Amino acid sequence: GFAFVFFYAFLGLPIARLADRSSRRLIIGLGIAFWSVMTALCGLAQSYWQLFWARVGVGAGESSFAPATFSVLTDSFPPRQLPRALAINSMGFMYGTGLALIVGGAVVQAVEGMPQIALPLVGEIRPWQVVFFAVGLPGLLLAALMATVHEPPRRGRIAAVAAGTRPRSVPIKEIWNFLRTDGATFGPIFLAMGIKVFLSFGAGQWTAAFFMRTYGWTIPQVGYTQGLLLLIVSPLGLLAGSSLAEWFAKRGYEDANMRVVLIATVAVIPTSILFPLMPTAEMAMAVSGLNLFVAMLGVAPGNAALQIVTPNEMRGQVRAAYQFIFNVVGYALGPLFVALMTDYLFANEADLRYSLMTSAAVLGPIAALVSWYGLKPYGRSVVRARAWA
Repeated sequence: GFAFVFFYAFLGLPIARLADRSSRRLIIGLGIAFWSVMTALCGLAQSYWQLFWARVGVGAGESSFAPATFSVLTDSFPPRQLPRALAINSMGFMYGTGLALIVGGAVVQAVEGMPQIALPLVGEIRPWQVVFFAVGLPGLLLAALMATVHEPPRRGRIAAVAAGTRPRSVPIKEIWNFLRTDGATFGPIFLAMGIKVFLSFGAGQWTAAFFMRTYGWTIPQVGYTQGLLLLIVSPLGLLAGSSLAEWFAKRGYEDANMRVVLIATVAVIPTSILFPLMPTAEMAMAVSGLNLFVAMLGVAPGNAALQIVTPNEMRGQVRAAYQFIFNVVGYALGPLFVALMTDYLFANEADLRYSLMTSAAVLGPIAALVSWYGLKPYGRSVVRARAWA
């Protein structure tokens, strides 16, 4: 996990600088090809450190994706339609996660009976390593398909430039000054997202253990059920949230995207508190599904909110900073927070449910308050952004 997240987060920043001035289509294509090859190389690892550096390569390749992709989508759709476009984009992430839970276990089980394979210069390849080839190499076909993707003209620049002129590289200091000057808008966006991802990843990474410890479920039971929830509920929540943002925008709300984020942030608090306290596993999973739907409402509008108020010259880099917080705070610190509470506050592994409940009760209202604070400044930033070329 650390090998992937740490290098994903840090390498995303310099790659995002390229995305703000070079071909985003090329960056995405090369990134897909690189992470696909490195995924396959995980299947050749003969030691921990070989696997570690292969995972570093996967993280490096994937760090190119989000800044360039969000930049392309923002330039491809008008602001009012952007939440829907980003919702459809996020559905790919959710479908991939859901299918990984459902299909991943089946694939591993299918190769378990295979004999070890001896390769020249490499050595023995274990059955589980074959899975890395199965999921890695097809990515090269997707990388080739990027050659067919249209590179849209850049829109939303602070300064007008002549047609065909290559975008300039904005100094880091200038980006920092922009974010600091408009801190009343960007501060709440970053802080609220950090708190929410801290909570959601903390709960998400411990959900399987919660169902196993509290209700006696097995890992396959949790994986299949969660996978189905992701496949069914997530798209509904994503599309509902984008539709709600469009509805607010059509009625003249400049803060439409952040308004939906605030609604989702408030609405997810009770479901996050209640699902760990349910008396049966079936009831807990049902409330968890409702919690997932409500949480998904704010994903696409939240992503669109950041894109719309960020000028094109620095859009990839600001997005990379956003992703940095998302990954470091969410993946690294969120699960640790729940673990520490279970160990030191409740001092009983069986009380994991109370750690999950307490996290939601404490962090949820803070995230909601921060989102509310940034609502009016965000609306003013949306109006200002319309003047950009």
